[in-house]
Amino acid sequence: MGFLSGRAARAIVAIAGSLLLMAAGPADSPVNVPEPDGLWTGPARGYTPATLQGATVLDLDSLDALIAKEKPVLLDVSLEDHRPKGFPENRPWLPTHRSLPGSVWMPGAGAAPLDPAAEAVLLARIAALTAGDRTRAVVAFCRPECWGSWNLGKRLVQQGYTNVFWFPEGIEGWQDRHPTVATKPDPDWEARPKPVRGEGAQR
Repeated sequence: MGFLSGRAARAIVAIAGSLLLMAAGPADSPVNVPEPDGLWTGPARGYTPATLQGATVLDLDSLDALIAKEKPVLLDVSLEDHRPKGFPENRPWLPTHRSLPGSVWMPGAGAAPLDPAAEAVLLARIAALTAGDRTRAVVAFCRPECWGSWNLGKRLVQQGYTNVFWFPEGIEGWQDRHPTVATKPDPDWEARPKPVRGEGAQR
């Protein structure tokens, strides 16, 4: 096999260098994502910070220990599955959402901005689930690389909850060790006023 010409070798080095710089770019980096000043209003999926100021970040071991000790309120804000493009209109679309046992599923409740009427329903529902006790342990989760659960944890901290936990590994992380259960959306959350499309609708 012959050696590459000088021009070809330089081209390969240049391409490799460009790819390395692209891979190291902040937008593509899975580490050192800074916490935003407030709620995250960008895309719902993407790399998230490793921290949530005012809350405790859980891995699976610590979540298991918390559930065994305190029986926290588990809040799932995963988005609902949408009917795939091209799915026949004459066939029923009945996706099944599976989540942590005992969790309350409020699809999209981690959106930002959130319609004021929907936010009022969300906060009232959490107040009911915690019996008005803002020291009650509450765990926010959805799926890996999901800003919705980070936002929910942030909202709870902003509302004065003092025992907030965030489980960034989400449903898939739970499944590494435990079974999930079929879960329906929370009825109170489903009954919230829906904003008109284009007027503060959730992302």
